[in-house]
Amino acid sequence: MPREEHYEGQSESAREEKSGKKATRKQILLRLDPAVHAALAKWAADDLRSVNAQIEVLLRRALSEAGRAPEAAPMRGRGRPRKDTTG
Repeated sequence: MPREEHYEGQSESAREEKSGKKATRKQILLRLDPAVHAALAKWAADDLRSVNAQIEVLLRRALSEAGRAPEAAPMRGRGRPRKDTTG
């Protein structure tokens, strides 16, 4: 079985791209105070996002402001995708 090379400082998505594997989204369990979740849910609804998408937006913004933004795929736009009216 071939051994994958890992380089210090190289993101997992960069390694997957080099190896030809499709990058997958990571799942985490996040425990929140109910009041924090309620505030996030309201904010997400105001921005037409899911709570998950709102948390990702906030994390990306915090990473960027801290100068630690990864080379990640751009986020999908807000709201539901438009229906394809062609064809």
